[in-house]
Amino acid sequence: MRIFHRARHRPSATWRQTTDRAFTLIGDGRYEDAGALLVMAADLEPWLSDSWFNLALLHKFRRDWEQARSAGLRAVALLDREHGAPDWWNLGITATALQDWPLARRAWQAYGLKLPGGPGGDGPVSLDLGTTPVRLSPDGESEVVWGRRLDPARIEVLSIPLPSSGRRWGEVVLHDGAPHGERVTDGVAYPVFDEIELWAPSPVPTYVVLLQAATADDRDALERLVAEAGYAAEDWTSSVRLLCRACSESRMASDDGVVAHHDPHDDGDAAHPGHLSHLSQGGAAGMSWLVERECGIAAPAALVRTLLDRWAAAAPASRAYRDLEEVC
Repeated sequence: MRIFHRARHRPSATWRQTTDRAFTLIGDGRYEDAGALLVMAADLEPWLSDSWFNLALLHKFRRDWEQARSAGLRAVALLDREHGAPDWWNLGITATALQDWPLARRAWQAYGLKLPGGPGGDGPVSLDLGTTPVRLSPDGESEVVWGRRLDPARIEVLSIPLPSSGRRWGEVVLHDGAPHGERVTDGVAYPVFDEIELWAPSPVPTYVVLLQAATADDRDALERLVAEAGYAAEDWTSSVRLLCRACSESRMASDDGVVAHHDPHDDGDAAHPGHLSHLSQGGAAGMSWLVERECGIAAPAALVRTLLDRWAAAAPASRAYRDLEEVC
């Protein structure tokens, strides 16, 4: 874990040793022991902004946002440069977690971002930052999904996450600032940000259903029907791709449901796939369409079966469904 030192300050050897030991403990998950050492380091060098920045980081890892704000404010008060310091970005994340919007605006602008409407305003920061992938539950059964960036620290989930992540379509998650891997789509690389915590829950449940869809057009018709109702459906048979952690955290091509992908750690091949192989069922040349599809649907309980019935009734010879179940 990197410690940000600034050339203009030369902390004592004892401070450096204490801080290095603290970050080793943080890497081991021993936050309480690390906190005691970082407090000691702050006592040794109270006029060093790094002392308070490191404490703010620790409190962020612990999700102790009030303490993170207090330490973060002390860190930025001691900075020797105006723009681009990670102290301001860390403080922006903290302020967003606390919904302290005046402080969030001040932090993003001090970092160097231009905000619409200037520094004033008590409401949430709202920026058009496009879509990007986010890694949900990075410390558990992590899953990379796509979302819409609302500001530098929040992403609204647009994909339908698997139930193992504990997340739902439409939820807003707080995310860290340092990218952790990339996904490449149409030749464009998008950074993957790690979720820190759930910022705003979604009331819309997730269902899983087994579809009988004779063609990709039949599958697409369901996704359009649900989207037109204001919700979402996703063909997990095509979109879910299993990756080892090293690959997930590296630069990987996104699965578009058309191109076959091969995990670099898998010793199989197209004719004899190994246990990590993934062949997307999107209609690529030489690949057969699987009629039975596992589909995730994000929609209210009172609507989901109505939508499925309407979809199936439109083409009963080629469409059917079974085993509808709420999973998250």
